[in-house]
Amino acid sequence: MQIEIDCLGDMCPVPYLKASKELAKLEKGDSVLIITDHSCVARALVEKLAKDSYLIEEDEVMNGVWEITVTVD
Repeated sequence: MQIEIDCLGDMCPVPYLKASKELAKLEKGDSVLIITDHSCVARALVEKLAKDSYLIEEDEVMNGVWEITVTVD
């Protein structure tokens, strides 16, 4: 299962709080796709979630828009 979270326009810590809430509901192998338009949000999410042992993929899909896929390991 993959949940998509639209964080366009959101600043920290809102995207992290939204992601944490959804990740708590998931089982191993499930993922959350976070979409953001702030590089500082993308960087902060990757740093914070990597400490929690999630698998993380980050991609700038277009100029100024990032998709971060966080998978429960």
